[in-house]
Amino acid sequence: MSAQIDSPTPLWVNRLIHPLFIRSPVLDNLEMESLTGISMRARFVTLSGSLLAAFTVVAASIGVGQAQERSGPKEATPLVTASIPMPRKPAVPEAKLPAKDLFAAKQLPSLGKAMAIGYYPRGCLQGGIELPPNGQNWQVMRLSRNRNWGHPELINFLERFAPLAAKATGWKGILIGDMAQPRGGPLPYGHTSHQIGLDVDIWFMPMPDRELDRQEREDIAASNLVAADGKHVNPQTWSPSDVEFIRTAAQQPEVERVFVNAAIKKELCHVVDKKDDGWLSKVRPWYGHADHIHVRLKCPDDSPNCREQPAVPVGDGCDKSLDSWFTDAILHWQPPVTSNSRLTLAQLPPACKTVLDAPGVAKLSRNH
Repeated sequence: MSAQIDSPTPLWVNRLIHPLFIRSPVLDNLEMESLTGISMRARFVTLSGSLLAAFTVVAASIGVGQAQERSGPKEATPLVTASIPMPRKPAVPEAKLPAKDLFAAKQLPSLGKAMAIGYYPRGCLQGGIELPPNGQNWQVMRLSRNRNWGHPELINFLERFAPLAAKATGWKGILIGDMAQPRGGPLPYGHTSHQIGLDVDIWFMPMPDRELDRQEREDIAASNLVAADGKHVNPQTWSPSDVEFIRTAAQQPEVERVFVNAAIKKELCHVVDKKDDGWLSKVRPWYGHADHIHVRLKCPDDSPNCREQPAVPVGDGCDKSLDSWFTDAILHWQPPVTSNSRLTLAQLPPACKTVLDAPGVAKLSRNH
């Protein structure tokens, strides 16, 4: 036998039934008027129907209360609040984004025939080729930068130049610094040029007789050949082999220029026979470049969109124009933030957008 559950009658039910059991003044007046039997029966039927309806509501209420007690408390409906989205900044069009970030993000070269596009400090590289980190007479430094890419002409040059330089200097081989990114373009730091796959930095340091590991290639610094005053070479680091190293690079027919520090150019003017074959005119003074030569190749025949650099001035460059590099204004000049930081894709040749959007290719043959 189940236990009886005492449930109090809800307040709203009491308020519904209570008037039915109270005699109203109207009812009292009707009784005093000696109603007929028909009126009395009608009144009784009306009252009975109201009572029945009221008790039905009460029973239903009690049943619901019992069912709730048996089933336990009902969980409250969670309150759902609508989140108000924060306003978003309008997306910057790709053409207006810094081009250095767009090209640095590409880890592989683009599909397509190899071409140098644009100008040395404003362009890109299609179908770039990777120089292997190790060769018989070279090792690539700073591998983490992923800048050992170039036009096939640059790769061919380095493969030919490395053994020539080793023979001319007595070195085991050469250490190669920055070339270009897989698709060229502006670099995030370090250079304004090196954008079209025709520039390469080669250190004033012989390749060791062992293979350097990756960490050593990040940590080792090149030898600085310039004295502290910036006006002369440092006799502690400068040697005749450096002259032969520069000479061998400048003598190659595909080389447009070889950039060195002005103090190094000045020393060459003192020690090189002016009746030589004219290679000294290709060696040009430029800021920095105290620990490496910067070799720049001519535009290849297969690159119609490559813009040639103006020819070097007539003469060997050992005239009064060289003196201007040793004024206080130049010696203490601090280069501004590279203009690469302001270059956008829209400011590069239109073909560079095609290069940027092209599928990547892991390996490309030189005849691709």
